[in-house]
Formats: sequence, structure tokens, C-alpha cells
Amino acid sequence: MLNDASGFHKIYLATGYTDLRRGMEGLANIIRFRFHLDPYDRNSLFLFCGKRTDRIKGLLWEGDGFLLLYKRLDTGAFNWPRNSEEALAITPDQYAMLMQGLEIVARHPIEQTEDPKKLF
Repeated sequence: MLNDASGFHKIYLATGYTDLRRGMEGLANIIRFRFHLDPYDRNSLFLFCGKRTDRIKGLLWEGDGFLLLYKRLDTGAFNWPRNSEEALAITPDQYAMLMQGLEIVARHPIEQTEDPKKLF
């Protein structure tokens, strides 16, 4: 289920570290009070990662209750963005990259040049 993002309308990453000992209510409170998003938004997947990057938790509201998803990788790790305190909305393509272990947020992004004439 977590390898395919076709059923989700929105996908959010809770960037930074999350205590994965939290249950459904604790994760829903993080969504609501820290990120100011609605955890009851149907077909929106919220993903969390702890300090160990080989496991993630997902929270999904299905209309009649929450579904708590947990994934632990046997080998490898997730490249999780750690530097922001905001929920990061990602596309299904970025989600697929994350599930493959690829980096979705560049650590050293290429900056645009203000005046290209000054380069020469």
C-alpha cells in the first residue's frame, strides 16, 4: 500500500524528527496543532519519520476512522528532509522517489544567477 500513491489526493511529509511511539491520536494532534492542517481530510496521507530513517509511519483518515501505517525497511533508509518545521506537500512522483530511497529535497540546490552577463 505504501509503495503506490495512486489512491491519495494529497501527501504530506512531517519534516524533522517525530517520536514514532505516538499513536493515531498523537500523530493527528501533530497534524492539527503543529502544522495547522486537517487530519480528517479524506484521502490525504500524512507521513512521519523518527531518528532512525529505516522506518516511517503514515496516518490516513478513511471517513470512518484512522488507518495507521507502519513501514520498516530491511535494507536502506529513507532520505527524509530534517531541516524544516513545516509539513511538506509532495507530488506522487516525489512520493515514488522517496519510497525508492531517493532524495526529494536537494541539500545543495543550484541557485539562479541574478545577472548572467557578469559571468563573462
